[in-house]
Amino acid sequence: MEKTYRYRFYPTLEQETLLRRTIGCVRLVFNKALAARTEAWYSRQERVDYVQTSALLTLWKKEDDLQFLNEVSCVPLQQTLRHLQSAFTNFFAGRAKYPNFKKKRNGGSAEFTKSAFRWKHGQVYLAKCSEPLSIRWSRHLPKGCEPTTITVKLEPSGRWFVSLRIDDPTDKRLQPVDKSVGLDVGISSLVTLSTGEKIANPKGFDKYYHKLTKAQKTLTRRKKDSRNRDKARLKVARIQAKICDSRIDHLHKLTTRLVRENQTIVVEDLAVKNMVKNPKLARAISDASWGEFVRQLEYKAKWYGRTLVKIDRWFPSSKRCGNCGHVVERLPLNVRSWNCPNCGTHHDRDINAAQNILAVGHTVTVCGASVRPDGHKSKGQLRKTVQGKKQKPKS
Repeated sequence: MEKTYRYRFYPTLEQETLLRRTIGCVRLVFNKALAARTEAWYSRQERVDYVQTSALLTLWKKEDDLQFLNEVSCVPLQQTLRHLQSAFTNFFAGRAKYPNFKKKRNGGSAEFTKSAFRWKHGQVYLAKCSEPLSIRWSRHLPKGCEPTTITVKLEPSGRWFVSLRIDDPTDKRLQPVDKSVGLDVGISSLVTLSTGEKIANPKGFDKYYHKLTKAQKTLTRRKKDSRNRDKARLKVARIQAKICDSRIDHLHKLTTRLVRENQTIVVEDLAVKNMVKNPKLARAISDASWGEFVRQLEYKAKWYGRTLVKIDRWFPSSKRCGNCGHVVERLPLNVRSWNCPNCGTHHDRDINAAQNILAVGHTVTVCGASVRPDGHKSKGQLRKTVQGKKQKPKS
């Protein structure tokens, strides 16, 4: 299984100068190739592929004002053309939007294949660098594994990271356990388990909200292209990095715990991109990172031999009574508990939803009912209509 291990490193002055120059050249080549492909289409209705952009790169290196492209390794320049080709392939397949131009303020990255680095005695030597990278080894690579591709990334906050891609042959599947859990994601409680446990939402953005607002106001008052503006931008980027780090750290600990404790995990297939279009809930939903939460569950379930089941997003998990199956007509978001009008059972909204999700997950596992694969439309919905009327989507 291919895995990527990410570490922070601290380059020397010489290494930082070379890496910044490399990332700048990568950004330039990407933008020039994107401009050439866009111009070719709008002016001549012609599609330019990777082979043609690679030939253009050879011509660019011969120009007098672009001689600095020969001072860095050629591998990251070729790799960025391959990444551009992948971006256009995804665009034409409808999986992504049209590629955007790279900006300097967003940092950047450079990818090195085996011909552009050396792995010697557990240290990384990049092309044109005489000294190894000073990597902070927070965890060791699996025994017998060597990196096949190395990606160096500069974040907007000024931090340097290196990602080592390896082919890990070790089997990390855990012993099977006789436990299943349904998960209902939310805002006040990040995750509610079908066991009745509620995991609080750390709300990392709210913790740094006032500090970030103050730093952003300072940034807007600084004169453009000034040194003080660069300092203010760096301060904003560092605060945003703290928010991101705290959020990701919490999600990793939570998903690892859920995968270790349960054999089957059932979640809803939510359309987060559509949900964040609600201006009243967009910030809270983005801070909760539901998409990242499910993504981590997916690949960790594969690593450890667990099963992740996604149910139809239109299943009325909150409005359906877990005791008798009755579905209420309306259930606004401000109603956190309710009584079933059919059997009188009192329900906590989130716990009831998690238990319903688990029950439907077992049905999906056994017979595949109401499963909607990615990119397909739903052919049927597991819901109970009231008085012959069409049930509205889940509130």
